Amino acid sequence: MLNFTPTPASIPPSNNVLRQKEITSSPNYHALTPLAFILRAAQIYPDKVAIVHTDVENPVIYTFSVWAQRIQNLAYALIKAGIQPGDRVGVISPNAPLIADAHHGVLAARAVMTPINIRLKPSEVAYIIEHSQCKLLLVDYEYAKLVSDAKVPVIISNDTGRFGDPYEAFLDDGRSFSGEGGWPDLEPEHDENAGAVLCYTSGTTGRPKGVLTTLRGSYLAAIANAYEAQWVHTVCWKIAHIIDISCGRMDRNSSYLWILPMFHAAGWTYPWSSVFAFATQITLRTVNYSQIWNHFLHSGVTHYCAAPTVQIGIVNNPQARKPPQAITTIIAGAAPTAQLIAELEKITINPVHVYGLTETYGPFTRNYPQPSWSSLTMEARARLMARQGNAFATADGARVVYAYPEGVDDGPLIDVPRDGKTVGEIITRGNIVMKEYFRDPEATRKAFAGGSFHSGDLAVMHPDGVIAIMDRSKDIIISGGENASSLAIEQELASHPHVLEVSVVARRHIKWGERPMAFVVLHPQFEPIWKGRFHDFEQNLKNYAKSRLPGFACPEWVEVVPELPKTSTGKILKLELRKLVAKL
Repeated sequence: MLNFTPTPASIPPSNNVLRQKEITSSPNYHALTPLAFILRAAQIYPDKVAIVHTDVENPVIYTFSVWAQRIQNLAYALIKAGIQPGDRVGVISPNAPLIADAHHGVLAARAVMTPINIRLKPSEVAYIIEHSQCKLLLVDYEYAKLVSDAKVPVIISNDTGRFGDPYEAFLDDGRSFSGEGGWPDLEPEHDENAGAVLCYTSGTTGRPKGVLTTLRGSYLAAIANAYEAQWVHTVCWKIAHIIDISCGRMDRNSSYLWILPMFHAAGWTYPWSSVFAFATQITLRTVNYSQIWNHFLHSGVTHYCAAPTVQIGIVNNPQARKPPQAITTIIAGAAPTAQLIAELEKITINPVHVYGLTETYGPFTRNYPQPSWSSLTMEARARLMARQGNAFATADGARVVYAYPEGVDDGPLIDVPRDGKTVGEIITRGNIVMKEYFRDPEATRKAFAGGSFHSGDLAVMHPDGVIAIMDRSKDIIISGGENASSLAIEQELASHPHVLEVSVVARRHIKWGERPMAFVVLHPQFEPIWKGRFHDFEQNLKNYAKSRLPGFACPEWVEVVPELPKTSTGKILKLELRKLVAKL
């Protein structure tokens, strides 16, 4: 065990009360909030390890009781800093205790956590800070450069957990400010439909959209993810009987390894799911395959989430072998291939394929294996496992409906036939759907047309009621689990002085799932410069993109074309470009 002593302010008092005041006179109702999970965990398993952060210069380990105290300190520190209920608190951090704290401490201050992607450019970060109207920023030292011009207070964490760290001083001030009033003096949120997290996603427009989720939705999504993080293995018993053995559900014996960024859709709610299950969380600042395998082999890891591209890196690492324990992996972002599923299972990493969006708190459907699959070949079983499946128990189902006719953006929603052929759009509604697009009522109205949330993902419905995505929405490119807007990419590429027109579509990539491909029409006055040197121009444009776009949004391929296919009204026919790309 690591020889580490938390700061004095992190040690709870002997008479610690892990309960907030009652907020209703009704004996049969309480507002749902994921903040309840950390109080319950600290009460039931105070000395169990909650957070392990060891692959750093200054490693730390916190038990549930100590961590709950630190979360309490953070809430008081935010209140002392002037944070009011409903205010947004920005968080820019890799997977580290800072962002794990914020998932609970910001809520305890009755504020809204706004996690910001560390891979974005300063201009994009500045837009999110401005649009979200953040009142304060919690920032990891490595990403301080992203907020050098911020107009709001910035608290830097050096990720040490020790004296001299500005973040630790901030927590110490919170403890002093509390006057030892503890949890009972922190006013609880009365409205379970109040905002919890504001995540920004590229969506289908050039500007990121703010997805506002609620306390109630976060609570129910977190419970669902803890429950659904299990795999079902169908086996024959004494030849005559077929039984399902369920394994991998998260509980107090689980250890969750943070590979998925916590800033991405609030870590698919696993910052709360893990605490609900009393699981230990192991945080990694970067996707380092040597560190990942060290934890697989020596830290008792039982669960992790990752996109297929990361899974490919895991199974192909030189250290890859069967760990001492079975591991469940939750896969999303793209359908896993049969080969990937086989490679994972070969080393007792058992895949659970889920589907969702930032607007649905991350996953809201999963593929549920059937007993009949036991007799299938790996290839056939993998094809079935790659489907998006059925909705979680805490969701209100998932449907595939016909798209509205051109010119219509609201009205009745009609389901496509369950024939596995007719393509429609995935829609859903209910508990684990976002509250709204922040400060964007028109986008919210369109998203909820007909009384359901429109995913923008195109799919079919099979006769057994299982959804299978056939294509992504026209504007989104999903690369390594990150969403990139083709319109946003086009806008940046079009600012290159030699580009007359540009259109970007997704092209399949063996490692990243998808990557952007740009079709470019050169400006006539610059055509002579690049004549016979299109390859040089392609490299020039790629370098230009790297200075303006996150890596996952930079075009992998560039093709110079004489013209782009268009309708009679001048609209670019991306469908025709996709047909070309499909042949490459």
